[in-house]
Formats: sequence, C-alpha cells, structure tokens
Amino acid sequence: MAVKTSYHKAPKEEKKVSVSYWAKEELVCPVCRAKFRQEVMHKGGGRMIAGNLTDELHRIFEPSKKFGRVYPMIYDVGSCPKCHTAFFWKDFTDVKDSVSFDRILQDEEHRKKAVSDIFPYYNLDRERTLFDGAAMYYLALLCYEKLDIAYAPTFKRAMISLRLAWLCKDLDRVCPGHNYEYVAQVFYRKALFFYQQTLINETGRIESIEPVSNFGPDTDKNYGYDGVIYLCGLLEYKYGQRDDGELRLKKLDEYKKAIARIFGLGKSSKNKPGPLLEVAKNLYDKLAAELSANNIFSVDE
Repeated sequence: MAVKTSYHKAPKEEKKVSVSYWAKEELVCPVCRAKFRQEVMHKGGGRMIAGNLTDELHRIFEPSKKFGRVYPMIYDVGSCPKCHTAFFWKDFTDVKDSVSFDRILQDEEHRKKAVSDIFPYYNLDRERTLFDGAAMYYLALLCYEKLDIAYAPTFKRAMISLRLAWLCKDLDRVCPGHNYEYVAQVFYRKALFFYQQTLINETGRIESIEPVSNFGPDTDKNYGYDGVIYLCGLLEYKYGQRDDGELRLKKLDEYKKAIARIFGLGKSSKNKPGPLLEVAKNLYDKLAAELSANNIFSVDE
C-alpha cells in the first residue's frame, strides 16, 4: 500500500525592504583619492509621505508602516570614509581647486574630533542613520569653511546649518536628554549668520551665488533667491539677538520692507510660489505686529 507523503512548502523569505542603495559607480575623493560609493535613497514605494510645510520651508515626512520615518535630506551629502571630507554629492566632481583640497586635508584631525564631540560613534561605512546623516552634514559644514569663494561656500554653509538644526531637533525627539535641542539652537544662529552674510556677499559682489543651482532649503522644492531673503527675515525674527532691542527693531523693519517689496504683498503675485507667498505674508504680519507694539511705523516700499 502506497503511503501518501505530504510536503510542506518552506515559508517564503520576506524580501528585504530598504530605504537606500549603493550606486555601482565609484567616486574618487578629490582630497585623499580614496574610492567609495554614493548611497542613494530609493524613490517611491511609499517611502516618502509628504506632510506639512513649516514656516522654515521644511517639509515634514510622515512615517509609514513599512519604512517608518525617513529623512530624505540626509542622502544629499556624502563623506569619504577615509579622510572624512564631506560635500553635497555634486561638489565631489564639480570642485576643482587643489588649494582648497590641501586646506581640507590639513584640517582632517580637527574635523574628525569636532564632529565626534557632538555626534560620537558616527559611522561612514554603513547605511546611514539619522545620527550618521547629521554627522555628515557637520563634516560638510567644516569642509565648506575651507572651500574657495568661487564655489559659493557661504550659501552652502547657510543651508547646511539650517538643515543641521532640523536634524538635531529630530535627534532630540528620537533620543531626548542628550542636549540636541540646544545644539539645534546653535545651528539656527549659524544659519542666520550665513544666510545674511550670503546677501551681504552677493550685493557687495564679494561672493557670487551663481554656482548655486538649488536654493532649497529642503529637498522637495527650490524656493530660489526669494526664499533666501525670506529666511533671512524669518531667522532674524525667531533666532536673532534680543539684547539690543533698538538694533533688533531696526533689522525687523528692514526685513519687513524687503518682504513687502519682493513679494508684492497686497498686489498680484502670480509669479511667486504659492507656499512661499503664504509664509511670507504670515511673517510680514508678525514683523508688523512687533514693530507696531514698539511704536515703529514705516512706509513699505
């Protein structure tokens, strides 16, 4: 009598889902000549669920059941695992300046220590985490400090500082009690300085922003030069000094005029991005309210 044998199918292995992948083509670090690969974020598949846009033009992405919370901006920068040189990816090939590279190489040990002091145990050899991404941005901030003005380092330091403030606030939510909220405030003030210095350098023809192709400040939309002017006013209002009240009111009045002039408040503004126009109007109202409370009135240009 034949015995009927039953076979049980082995359970299917779940396909690993990932947020990023490694590019096939290797990059060569322009500073130390080591080779490494770019980590690229996958697009689609429910990885990015766009949420609200903050007044700082920061897009919040909602967590998904499959991937959790993702941080697209951490994939915009890269760092050489050997010498810890960090740039926006495009600058690894676009920058051609041996003098700048020498300065960055000579600063290697200082750069590594400075970043380790704030982001200890960061790792450049694995798929990046929020923590690693923040560390890479800080490495980039220190590298752009050494870069020639031909590559618009002041603006890049402004955007990097603002993104670092956002990332540190995210870190504070993920692992509270490690002073990352305080660190975020430090980077906000750095962003304020560098954004305002960008305007000074551009108008004074000291450092051109012509090499900049995307003004961000986040990864989802390019708000252009108008966005830079708006952020200068917003950061001054939220994070500017308050010890000298007279100086504060003078600066707020200047930005109130600039915002009214650039965004044509009260007029047709079809050529301006809708979200930017909306947050600019809200900022204008806040500036006007503080100035009015201090009996400062001006005729907007």
